[in-house]
Amino acid sequence: MDRNPSTVPLLMDLHVITEEAESRREATRMADGGGRATRAVSTFQRFSVDTDESLCFEPCEDNLPSPIGAEDVFKVADTESDLVTIRSQLQGKVTEMENFASHLEEIFLTLEENFGRQEQNLEQHYNDVLQTLSQRYDDRAAGLEEEKKGKLEALYKQLLACGQAMDASKELIETAQDVYRCHDKRLFLKAVMPAIRRIEEFADEQVDLTLATSLEFNAPLADLSDVKTMMDSINIVPAPSAPVINPQAPNSATQTSLRVCWSLFSDDTVEYYELYYRPVLEDTPADRTGAPHAFLSVSGVKVMETHCTVTDLLPNAQYELWVTATNTTGISPASEKTLYMTGDACCSRISESLARLASERIARLIRTSLSPVPSPPVIKQRECTSCPEAALIRWESGNTNPVDSYTVELRETGTDASESGIAESVVAVPTCQCLIQLQTGRRYLICVRAVNIGGPSGRSEVITVSTTGTLFSLLEDTAHPCLSISEDGSTIFYEEEELPISAMALEDNNAFTRCVAVLGDLIPVRGRHYWEVEVDDGTEFRIGVASGDTERNSYLGANNTSWCMRHILTPSRHKYEFLHNGWSPDLRITVNPVRIGVALDYERGTLSFFNVALEQHLHTFQCHFHNHVQPCFGLDNPGALTVHNGIEAPNYTFI
Repeated sequence: MDRNPSTVPLLMDLHVITEEAESRREATRMADGGGRATRAVSTFQRFSVDTDESLCFEPCEDNLPSPIGAEDVFKVADTESDLVTIRSQLQGKVTEMENFASHLEEIFLTLEENFGRQEQNLEQHYNDVLQTLSQRYDDRAAGLEEEKKGKLEALYKQLLACGQAMDASKELIETAQDVYRCHDKRLFLKAVMPAIRRIEEFADEQVDLTLATSLEFNAPLADLSDVKTMMDSINIVPAPSAPVINPQAPNSATQTSLRVCWSLFSDDTVEYYELYYRPVLEDTPADRTGAPHAFLSVSGVKVMETHCTVTDLLPNAQYELWVTATNTTGISPASEKTLYMTGDACCSRISESLARLASERIARLIRTSLSPVPSPPVIKQRECTSCPEAALIRWESGNTNPVDSYTVELRETGTDASESGIAESVVAVPTCQCLIQLQTGRRYLICVRAVNIGGPSGRSEVITVSTTGTLFSLLEDTAHPCLSISEDGSTIFYEEEELPISAMALEDNNAFTRCVAVLGDLIPVRGRHYWEVEVDDGTEFRIGVASGDTERNSYLGANNTSWCMRHILTPSRHKYEFLHNGWSPDLRITVNPVRIGVALDYERGTLSFFNVALEQHLHTFQCHFHNHVQPCFGLDNPGALTVHNGIEAPNYTFI
């Protein structure tokens, strides 16, 4: 190749410069012994090419780093690329660990939910078994009662037959003696033949002297197969019910992925879910029969949570999804199939949904403006009950306008009647009563509002509720017709007077018919309750507690659903009994109480009676009350009882 003559000197100069630089670098390396030398000024010159292609050299300071060779440059580049690769790998590991930790947390929550469901199922099984055994016990007791009644009736009939036979025998003996003592032969002959015939007839009669019934009671084997089945079912987890897929939420889809969420509206135990999906296409070719392929193959994914992100989907496509739940027992029915959209079509559909929701909201606002606001409710203060832990508020609507729900507002007051600045509300109460949890030893101002689509009503009349003691009223519908209750609802009277026939003929299934008694409306809270009853020496009474479904044609204390203290007047002394199921321990009380304290403790399963004046303990029933009980008050002779409640329990009652 021919070279330009003008470039030959240039190439020669460049070669000289390169050799000089190499020699200087080698000399410096040897002078420093491998170290880096400090040089003031170097004679190495920079060169530049002018426009006339001549070279120009300029001196420069040699304080710049030594030129790096090509091998060093490649080594540095390789090291940096390795660092980038390692860093990306570490970041990937960190991301995987974070995802795994999140997955472990979700599994932990799932385990907690499953444990809660299992515990609830076990408690439900336990209650069912107890209820079944209690029912069997009641049925067996009723059967024994019927059998005892039949045996007693048979023995009574046999006793009557024996009595009649003995009376006939006695009569014949007396007749024979009269005939024997007769001295008139004519009268003797006239009377002796009829007497002989009657004696012969009596002798011919067969008198059964064997017992009409066996003294032993039948003891059939109890059929506890259903109880065994219930016990065996404790270890059997029921198959879960069908899940419900939530509607597609905004921003839950991309062009190739969908985030799907679902719910399980039951307490079933679930080990994992299986989500199935398939695209729904409208432009797929038809098969041999001419029908279009509306659906493609089904895909599935197994997850532990109630949500899943499905990837690798077709853009701008419609998908049909359904989900099943699985545990050790089996697989639930499939949920209803739901359509989700990917890509831009999803955004348009969501926009349409939002527009529809907006129109519905506008329509709701229009209906709200046209619907009248309800009038304030009326609190039935006499029927409101409370205890140290809670209060049961009852009211009546009194509205001709529709009411959707009620709101109960409460505010705590101080001992000086000053109102606290903190107000609380219980919203969306569906019925005309509400049980509110409160703090012990406080006073509250409570009112109620009615709410419908038009808005909330004004406040009802404000009532004051105290949690220092248990407050209840008497249930007048349970009172015996002979009982009357004072206007303040604290005193009951039993007056000895004949009832009109209309009152005697009135049948109220909830009222006592045999025992002159009435029940109290105790708040259904399983805690501690205390009240006092004022009595006098000349009144025979029964006070205690009874179940709400206790027999109305039975005496208090004579059945297994009532516990009471009974006072009996005898010619010699005052007798006190503590009755349950017709049995009482043999106790003697020397000082007649005029004010009796009654302490009910659900937690300990005790019912105690005290002489308030002497702070003396009288008796305690030990019983685990499975159901809620009510205070009961009865009178066995004309007199009166006064109930004092809403008072704080003395220190000696719940020791």
